[in-house]
Amino acid sequence: MGVNFSPEVIESIIDSKSDDIFAHLGLHRESESHHSVRVFLPGVHAVYVYSYDGLDELAQLDCVHQDGLFAGRLNWSGPQKYLLKIKGDFGEQLIEDCYRFGSLINNEDLYLYGEGNNEKIYEILGAHLRSVDGVDGCSFAVWAPNATRVSVVGSFNFWDGRRHMMRKLVPSGVWEIFIPGVKAGDEYKYELKDSHGHLLPHRADPFGCYAQVPPEQASVVVNQNNYQWNDEEWLKSRWKRTKNTSAISIYEVHLGSWKRVPEQGFRYLTYRELAHSLVPYVKEMGFTHIQLMPISEYPFDGSWGYQPVGMYAATSRYGSIDDFKYFIDQCHQADLAVLIDWVPGHFPTDAHGLGRFDGTPLYEHSDSRQGFHPDWNTYIYNYGRNEVSNYLMANALFWLEKFHIDGLRVDAVASMLYLDYSRKEGEWIANRFGGRENLEAIDFMKNTNERVFKNFPDVMMVAEESTAWPGVSKPTYTGGLGFSFKWNMGWMNDSLEYVSKDPIHRMYHHHNMTFSLLYAFSENFILPLSHDEVVHGKGSILDRMPGDAWQKFANLRAYYAFMFTHPGKKLLFMGCEFGQGPEWDHDSSLCWHQVDIQEHGGVQRLLRDLNRMYVEKEALYDSDSEPECFEWVEADDRHNSIFIFLRKSTKTGRQLLVVCNMTPVLRQHYRVGVNSPGAYREILNTDSEVYGGGNNGNAGLAVSEAQPWHGRNHSIAISVPPLATVVFEYEG
Repeated sequence: MGVNFSPEVIESIIDSKSDDIFAHLGLHRESESHHSVRVFLPGVHAVYVYSYDGLDELAQLDCVHQDGLFAGRLNWSGPQKYLLKIKGDFGEQLIEDCYRFGSLINNEDLYLYGEGNNEKIYEILGAHLRSVDGVDGCSFAVWAPNATRVSVVGSFNFWDGRRHMMRKLVPSGVWEIFIPGVKAGDEYKYELKDSHGHLLPHRADPFGCYAQVPPEQASVVVNQNNYQWNDEEWLKSRWKRTKNTSAISIYEVHLGSWKRVPEQGFRYLTYRELAHSLVPYVKEMGFTHIQLMPISEYPFDGSWGYQPVGMYAATSRYGSIDDFKYFIDQCHQADLAVLIDWVPGHFPTDAHGLGRFDGTPLYEHSDSRQGFHPDWNTYIYNYGRNEVSNYLMANALFWLEKFHIDGLRVDAVASMLYLDYSRKEGEWIANRFGGRENLEAIDFMKNTNERVFKNFPDVMMVAEESTAWPGVSKPTYTGGLGFSFKWNMGWMNDSLEYVSKDPIHRMYHHHNMTFSLLYAFSENFILPLSHDEVVHGKGSILDRMPGDAWQKFANLRAYYAFMFTHPGKKLLFMGCEFGQGPEWDHDSSLCWHQVDIQEHGGVQRLLRDLNRMYVEKEALYDSDSEPECFEWVEADDRHNSIFIFLRKSTKTGRQLLVVCNMTPVLRQHYRVGVNSPGAYREILNTDSEVYGGGNNGNAGLAVSEAQPWHGRNHSIAISVPPLATVVFEYEG
């Protein structure tokens, strides 16, 4: 095509309908000795081509259309660099022509993406600051195969979709452009036209690494590589904290409500402030891991992050991505692992998000029976589409690589596994075999776990899975899903139901506390008392305890000690460690003033001591996925609501004896069978006055007698305090 545009081309450019804009704009060869320069700059009155040093005017371009289309011929025999001087109501500017830059994307990368196998697609798609041909700027790339036009709009081009129309790469459906002069901090979105030429709402970047503070919605250009990490030693030894033979005690946190600043309108603490307040607190309390509720950018505070829009963007509510990296770095230097909630199960319907991204159901299924969650009014990812599964798989790797995260807790796995999850008959579509299993989601989870452990063998992948699906935490090569741990929702539901009963009725629900031991070793379990148990009218964990204040606190202390001595890793939601009274409110700070009240302070001291006992006593953690780590001494004393068991280390042979009395009655001279003769030291008693109890106990020691009991040749006679758990260690 010559300098003179055809009417059809002029119309396609002016109306921004061209899906091959680079064929029309930029520098184009006309003959052996001539090139043409064509530009479309709405609002510009005149355009001149200048030498690249900005000193010599080479040509004035002709105005082809009054809306800003210009073209002219240069006596150049080969491609050369040039600048454009533009004049308008804004004055004069000397600028680069973004349409002189070629494609920056390797076809092999897009081929792998189309196959679903590009583990670092986040380095290709999205916005990336870079220097091209000596020019600083930003490359943008987005997948939108069914759009007829895609543009970058932002603070650098007056949000005008005509100024930076992108190049479409066929057959991948990826659109790209390099825009000179764009810098860190610039805001942007994508403007798309669907297959019918209709303009869609501006979209945030699916691969954007930062965003405006909600309720603003634009993506923000950011430099991902500024931060200098200081956690090399931690990463070298991380495997010691993440394997299933490690002591793992997790403190679950919602950063926006852990603590606020009352002097400044109860604002959030920043990532850096949390690094110097939350991290020391968690360390002092003896937890080994921090788990953050979703960090990926989300528009609605009330979703707590479980409806993410920016899967690759750490929320800007608490600061920059470097601030977040600093927080993680400080955790590692304090010997704390960091897990984050990861939500690949669904995404919200917000107009700037992924829903019908290019005018078609691109990331979700077209049929609402497959692509929409009735419970949460959110879309469901189409895991069978390679680009979608690649988007999510690479996102898991992104957090582990770029932010040094130590593990992901995968939200709502059950909703991904079952096609009929929370649906009635006729509201779901069976798989190709006629079953209810979501085969594509299963393949996605297996593939993601395999790739995670191939690249990061020393991290944790944790499934929140509430059904009896077999092998969730078993390797994929044995038929499992490949997670390293699974939340034990059965233990949580059964034990909370039990401790919520009045003690006089507990004898009829004795099995609630023993049933979990029938399956405790079928998976690598984590025992969760999470945020889900202190919201939606359930009250706090303390509030679930029956009776007067004394019974409530005693119950809670006994229950926590039962949890910490039961097989399985531990997870406790913030506030539970001091027995917060009110239900959790994401819009408020925790009730820290309660720590100064004796009973609450006692619970906090107990949790600190439970964590320390748990970490120091190998019998409580190093074999807790193996049946040999546990032995019932008395599982059937339902009339006294007493539970007695041994915890054993298969590595060291050390044993702990645990006695739980879940009635408000002091049991004196209660005889307990023991395996070995000798002294048994009382190393923890939840009725200690230090914790707010009545100080009933055994003066720190119990000595065995040669009196058979509980099928054993020796026994000890002890005092079992009311509503208390007592732990003894065999001393020989």
